[in-house]
Amino acid sequence: DVETGAEVYTLAGHSEEVFWVAFSPDGKRVLSGSSDELVKIWDVESGAEVCTLTGHSGGVNSVAFSPDGQHVVSGSSDNLLSGHSDNLVKIWD
Repeated sequence: DVETGAEVYTLAGHSEEVFWVAFSPDGKRVLSGSSDELVKIWDVESGAEVCTLTGHSGGVNSVAFSPDGQHVVSGSSDNLLSGHSDNLVKIWD
């Protein structure tokens, strides 16, 4: 809570570090991107996980909502021992 400084929720669900978080334009949802290769959407009012978006082969290091809040974009970079980088950007509906 911004006024009191009290913790409202702990959003638990990623199995590795969370690199990025973002609020939806209307403030009702939060996105999180993690090194577990997942993007999660959370409900701010309840703290519940709304859904998990899969498809990255490397840690997710950026997430954002579109200005109208209808789409999600996420980016990752997969630097495995081979040195290959997928450099993917995904857009979700």
